[in-house]
Amino acid sequence: MLGRPLLFATLFALAAPVSAVTIYKHVDANGMVSYGDQARPGARVVHVIQPGRGFRGLQSVSPRPERLPMPAARSDAPDDRVRLDTLKHAGGHTLRVQNDTFAPVEVELSLDGLGNVSGAPDEPIRWVVPPRSQIRLATLAPRDPDKPLRYTPKLRHAFGDPRLRPLPHRYPLPWRGGPFRLTQGANGQYSHYTPKGRHAVDISMPVGTPIVAARAGVVVQTENDQRGRSPNPGGNQVRILHDDGTMGVYLHLQEGSVRVSEGQRVQVGTPIANSGNTGRSTGPHLHFVVQRNVGLAVESIPFQFNQPVDALPNFAVGGD
Repeated sequence: MLGRPLLFATLFALAAPVSAVTIYKHVDANGMVSYGDQARPGARVVHVIQPGRGFRGLQSVSPRPERLPMPAARSDAPDDRVRLDTLKHAGGHTLRVQNDTFAPVEVELSLDGLGNVSGAPDEPIRWVVPPRSQIRLATLAPRDPDKPLRYTPKLRHAFGDPRLRPLPHRYPLPWRGGPFRLTQGANGQYSHYTPKGRHAVDISMPVGTPIVAARAGVVVQTENDQRGRSPNPGGNQVRILHDDGTMGVYLHLQEGSVRVSEGQRVQVGTPIANSGNTGRSTGPHLHFVVQRNVGLAVESIPFQFNQPVDALPNFAVGGD
């Protein structure tokens, strides 16, 4: 933690006393971060040190700690693959949920604005819908058959079965090659401060590094055609559902590199994609996180690798 203040103090001491010192942050092609007083292509201003005031004159140009804006991500939402169908018949309406994903999905159905309705539940209905299946949640009938039913349905949903509990597991490093550097860990204040990513890690590595499954499971979500920063902040990605209900998520992957498909069963070490620099990424890296459904909300959970990140190259995944 003392590295940055000492760097700024050194730069200030070496600078001419008659002008302010501007500190630039630069991220190279491999995701390596450096600070200096020389403007380089792609660098951004992070601090200005005013003359005659020493290190205590440090004035922040951007919020401290630096944080990336966190727009709504699609990395944990089943989207339109989970839908509410209304089947109309002579007796009224049947409300049915269709789950077209390869993961169990927790759903909650609530009904507002009721009018001329019988059979409506007093409380929202929650259910876990198995993969690739459908389930009837309610059948509504008119109190007066000569008048229409009036109601507004609202469906919430989240990947995973919240009734399952994570099992102890130490994850092999999900890449081949290295060693690479951890650039942001759990509770990192740059971008790992939301429930979905609080326990994530960012590993700097060149674009094209082979990414492999760190745990066996079923691929339940992929994205492979994003080229730049939008529309998904996580960029290209793979989500793998493990047998204990947890999910390993691999983000910022290289466009067109995803080698697995939804519904495919993978084992530890199965090649799944290449690392990239897509989405809201400040440089080439892999964002890896383990998540679970805690009750209509997917959140990150603590996990451990089975070896230090910056140790010897992990050429044989799962080996000693």
